Amino acid sequence: MRAVTLLAQDTVAVVDDWPEPSCGPGDVLVAVHGVGLCGSDMAVVSGRRKVPALPWVLGHEAFGVVLAAGAAVTDRVPGQRVVVEPNYACLACEPCRSGATAGCRNRRVVGISEPGLLAERAAVPARFTWPVPDLWEDADVVCVEPFTVALNAVRMSGLNPGDRCLIVGAGSQGLLVSLAVLHAGGVPFVTEPHPGRRTLALRMGAQDASALPDATTFPVVIESSGVPEAFERAVERTADGGTLIAVGQSTRPARLPTFALVQRRLTLRGCLIYDHPAGFAHTIATLREHDDLRPGRVLRERFEFAQAPDAFARAADIAGKTWISLPRAEETTS
Repeated sequence: MRAVTLLAQDTVAVVDDWPEPSCGPGDVLVAVHGVGLCGSDMAVVSGRRKVPALPWVLGHEAFGVVLAAGAAVTDRVPGQRVVVEPNYACLACEPCRSGATAGCRNRRVVGISEPGLLAERAAVPARFTWPVPDLWEDADVVCVEPFTVALNAVRMSGLNPGDRCLIVGAGSQGLLVSLAVLHAGGVPFVTEPHPGRRTLALRMGAQDASALPDATTFPVVIESSGVPEAFERAVERTADGGTLIAVGQSTRPARLPTFALVQRRLTLRGCLIYDHPAGFAHTIATLREHDDLRPGRVLRERFEFAQAPDAFARAADIAGKTWISLPRAEETTS
């Protein structure tokens, strides 16, 4: 079958001889219809995040249709449209037993520790697939996973209706955080050096933080860029007694004076993905109830499957999110 693979650092290719997946008793076989690209995908391609072997199938923000279900699966059926939750928690370690599956000690991360989903077909543990309505737009379905991250970040922040929230970075995750802040009744402000991303954020309902005095602070700040210097500035922009949520990541150190942290009574929390099953369950229920949310508004470029190398090459320069659509072959198995 065809798959999008990383052959070497910065070398992405579509191959047509990738082995077919094996569907285990607890798995479903999914015909993949679309995959969104995000910063972790770019980090894999650039070599900043290492993968177990090359060539390596890329991608993790996937949706599609169930082709077949393993013998032990009773709640998924062929023809069912599903979105994949691409972090497979073991559900047995101490963090998992406490409900904090984002901290699973044995978490299998699709596209990084597990082969990715940018292939015509993929075998996925059935419990990590979530049925979604057929009427939902593809653009909204492909954004379910990153929107789950955004909703979790806002929930962790303790944002109250009417609170002003500074979002540092208006990449695709920052844009989705802005939507989540609006949904929670907050007032999102963005700071973003890229003019196209900043303009898109304003079109989606955020306000421009650069229009405020430099000394303006916010009760909630969510740092999504992962740039250490931006994180340092985010600390300065957090109001006394306020909360700073770190979503973006970097291996480069950032300076954080403990004097400022203590004297200003700041709360600093790292937001790593979401917990299973609560995260995806909440997102899908929210989207069912609020059909005007439309997280797919952050998408700005769609590439065909054969154009995947171009998609990866251009994604970092596009204002908004990029995704890849796959041809929809006959959705039956022999």
